[in-house]
Amino acid sequence: MMAQYLALKREAGDCLLFYRMGDFFELFFDDAKVASQVLDIALTSRGEHAGAPIPMCGVPVHSAEGYLARLIKAGCRVAIAEQVESPEEAKKRGGSKALVARDIVRFVTAGTLTEEALLEPRRANVLAALCEVRGVVGIASCDISTGHVELEECAPGGVGAALARIGASEVVAPEGWDCAPAGAGQRDPRAFDSGEGEARLKTLHGVATLDGYGQFSLAMLAAAGGLVAYLDHVGRGSLPLLLPPVLRASGGHMAMDEATRASLEILSATGGGRAGSLIAAIDRCVTGAGARLLADDLSAPLTDPGAIRRRLEAVSWLHDDPLLRGDLRAVLRAAPDVGRALGRVVAGRGSPRDLGQLRDGLSEARRISDHLAGRTDRPELVDGLLPRLTGHGALVDLYARALVPTPPTERAQGGFIAEGYDAALDELRRVSGNARRAIAALEARYRDETAIPALRIRHNGVLGYFVEVPAKHADKLMAPDSGFTHRQTMAGAVRFNAMALHEEASRIAEAGGHALAAEEAHFRELVAATVSARAAIAATAEALARIDVCAGQAERAAEGGWALPNVVDGLELDIRGGRHPVVEAALASAGERFVANDCRLTETDRLWLVGGPNMGGKSTFLRQNALIVLLAQAGGFVPAESATIGMVDRLFSRVGASDNLARGRSTFMVEMVETAAILSQASERSFVILDEVGRGTSTYDGLALAWAVVEAVHGVNRSRCLFATHYHELSRLAQSCDALSLHHVRAREWKGELVLLHELAEGPADKSYGLAVARLAGVSEAVVRRAKAVLDKLEKGRAETGGLAAGLGDLPLFAAALDAAEEKVDALRQRLDGLDIDALSPREALDLLYELKREATQ
Repeated sequence: MMAQYLALKREAGDCLLFYRMGDFFELFFDDAKVASQVLDIALTSRGEHAGAPIPMCGVPVHSAEGYLARLIKAGCRVAIAEQVESPEEAKKRGGSKALVARDIVRFVTAGTLTEEALLEPRRANVLAALCEVRGVVGIASCDISTGHVELEECAPGGVGAALARIGASEVVAPEGWDCAPAGAGQRDPRAFDSGEGEARLKTLHGVATLDGYGQFSLAMLAAAGGLVAYLDHVGRGSLPLLLPPVLRASGGHMAMDEATRASLEILSATGGGRAGSLIAAIDRCVTGAGARLLADDLSAPLTDPGAIRRRLEAVSWLHDDPLLRGDLRAVLRAAPDVGRALGRVVAGRGSPRDLGQLRDGLSEARRISDHLAGRTDRPELVDGLLPRLTGHGALVDLYARALVPTPPTERAQGGFIAEGYDAALDELRRVSGNARRAIAALEARYRDETAIPALRIRHNGVLGYFVEVPAKHADKLMAPDSGFTHRQTMAGAVRFNAMALHEEASRIAEAGGHALAAEEAHFRELVAATVSARAAIAATAEALARIDVCAGQAERAAEGGWALPNVVDGLELDIRGGRHPVVEAALASAGERFVANDCRLTETDRLWLVGGPNMGGKSTFLRQNALIVLLAQAGGFVPAESATIGMVDRLFSRVGASDNLARGRSTFMVEMVETAAILSQASERSFVILDEVGRGTSTYDGLALAWAVVEAVHGVNRSRCLFATHYHELSRLAQSCDALSLHHVRAREWKGELVLLHELAEGPADKSYGLAVARLAGVSEAVVRRAKAVLDKLEKGRAETGGLAAGLGDLPLFAAALDAAEEKVDALRQRLDGLDIDALSPREALDLLYELKREATQ
């Protein structure tokens, strides 16, 4: 047995091996040590190997899914080794001592889960494959629980942002690729072949060309080849549901890098988890599929005006009709997760319950179609979804006739095919039922004949049916003429067989076996019918999810008094009465009111410099406007009185950086990396929020950097920007930057206490109120008094010398400084180009070198 285990372990590689032994999955050696710690189960030992005890632990087969979920969450990968033949087949093959054959039937990894118990209902579970072809990185991503596949490409520098948007649970890449993301699984590079990837996709979808799905690049096809090859490997030759690939165009969605997504807390809060994130504050979907689609919408807001308009029209239509919205949400709430049920069935891991979910889900889709079909004012998006909700009448009828109302999750015991569907099956069940009644009658007869009231006919998997009596009555049945044959002696009971009982048991076993075989055949027929209709069922699942998202967005808008945004092609950003959805929800739960603020950026006033005290609301103001832009372009209402959004191509947020010790980066270094990305990528169509650039280093360095960054964003990038700062000296930039204006969050001191008003006003901040905030935070009065004395001294010095910004008003603007530097370089180059080096004496050459050095440093 151990030789068989070790051979399978070599095949499993770095995966934990679940080795099936009877009703348990056993783990040995280091696998057992790891699993026992993660699962908090007992670590025992079994026999010896190389002179040492073999560590061992195990989990019951019937509850293995729960243990698998914990192992996967802990970052483990698991190989499942099942018995692939019965003990009887093993005896026929190799005699009475033959070992039952086992084989790895599946690898369970974070990105290849389909079981309901292993998945989060409201979160997609994505597997991504990446590879580089001719300087371009292809990305193939797939949620195998629903079969959705997307192909895209990006520059090597954009991989991090793409993976942050996808949110992959698992990533695979070619072995030896230097640019592979940290933690990516290493696969054979030969699997990432564009020709092989194209051939696999054609075979998978039964087409001669992929042109009908889109124009895929070599990098995309190579990544797709690696993805399908990996799925084939983990499924041991059995592929899951894979729908035709969708081409994701690079310019069709608002770009956001990793830092921006983390800063805005779109899908998860800074501390981890959904609570406190944007999606937690706005998700009103009543289905898991709708919540997953909403997450996709928020992760990739649109830049196509037509697509945004269609989404907003649908949300607005449902917002204005609360009765229809309520009816749709009531039907959707009762609908099962059709997409994931379909994924399990097609992957060969489905159950009768999954077929029942498809029956019920497709029936609810028809009901939703009936609700919508009678409306003549349907928006374009809803009109396009209607045909995808119907067309399953024959399949639903088949499910309804074949399945019981509530099918079980396991099919081994049968009982899921409805009575009346198969007359032969009904007869087998009748025979089996009659036989069971005969067993009960036989038990009563044996009690009368033996005068033993405690006599029972019982059943187990080893002995089958048997007669059991207390040990004190056993002698009566031991008599040679009793008609009973001794089978087993227990501590307090003795078990017997009898000819009549054996005959009835045989009838039950035969009828039951035939009934189970008949139900299994019907199950396979239903699965085949489902697989043949998988594309249409998946389309229905997607339509249901989109309707749920629209209804949920409308519900959230009605609940919070949100406004329909106007997304235009210009460069303005006009938000009246804007609010932060997450902060507003938190304040509302505490019975407090959020203070709304306006934000009006135009081409002539595109950069706001925002000052004011800590805790005054600067960061909240910055983030709320970024989130309003995101929500509008994702196709939903926004928390504001009104909003006109000029289309944003890229959203950048550098708010609240933290250190990254794993990469050896300090907080300031992280801040500078993020700022550098903004300066190199932002365009006039971008929206940038920057908070306290320059903190974390010396005051002079910080002010200088903040000054230069403001000038660059204003004069070079020309992006719409909100820039929060405590450097009052930056207010001087309003004199030289014509599209920059000054604003501050209001605060007042009242009887020695700081009152934060959270209102935005025009003009520079008068001071930062740092000492007042320190007092609010609980800093001791002695320290605050000492800080006040130091501050008075510093402010006196500033008044005498002109302060940190003395002389900065004479600096040329950023663009002019760049031009001057370029002119200086050009002048030096011209002098060097005009030199006749060979005609210079050593003394002349030395003098010229000194002269050039003086010019370069002027």
